[in-house]
Amino acid sequence: MPTQSVLVRDPSLLARALQQYLSLLKKYPIITKSVTSGILSALGNLLSQVLEYQKNVKENSPKKKISILGPVHFAIYGLFITGPVSHYFYHLLEVLLPTTVPYCLIKRLLLERLIFAPAFLLLFYVVMNALEGKTLADVQNKLKTSYWPAMKMNWKVWTPFQFININYVPVQFRVLFANMVALFWYAYLASVRK
Repeated sequence: MPTQSVLVRDPSLLARALQQYLSLLKKYPIITKSVTSGILSALGNLLSQVLEYQKNVKENSPKKKISILGPVHFAIYGLFITGPVSHYFYHLLEVLLPTTVPYCLIKRLLLERLIFAPAFLLLFYVVMNALEGKTLADVQNKLKTSYWPAMKMNWKVWTPFQFININYVPVQFRVLFANMVALFWYAYLASVRK
């Protein structure tokens, strides 16, 4: 009797993977969110490099080789900063602004957009430049030239996603939701940092 091999399309494989992820998320929430953040951050940087390479090919510009250090730096940032910091921030939002607070939807968004996001972006610039071995003068120069444009783009891109995330996504899935959006956001950040 012939058998079919449909490993990739087997819904039970996807169901088992999701079940395993949910189990790890329940048992080890911070580690699971941190590892997921590290992987997706690295993929975002890799995506940025691939897109830049393809753009250069089309324009007959000099082709910069794809660097393994970029994804490694982004993985480190996602693992040690994005995962744990986001986990605690989203839980803190629930404590500070529970759904019983009047106008909690707007208050959560304002807190995230006006306080957390600027501080988190600043932390991103400082940590990434440190991982790249840059000097303090390099960091200051990078902040002067690209922090404000990146912050404005952050507000434009992230605001609708964060409104949905902090108000409608269950707290245990907020880091994952943000990481999925961040896959493309980190691709953008990597391109403006160059």
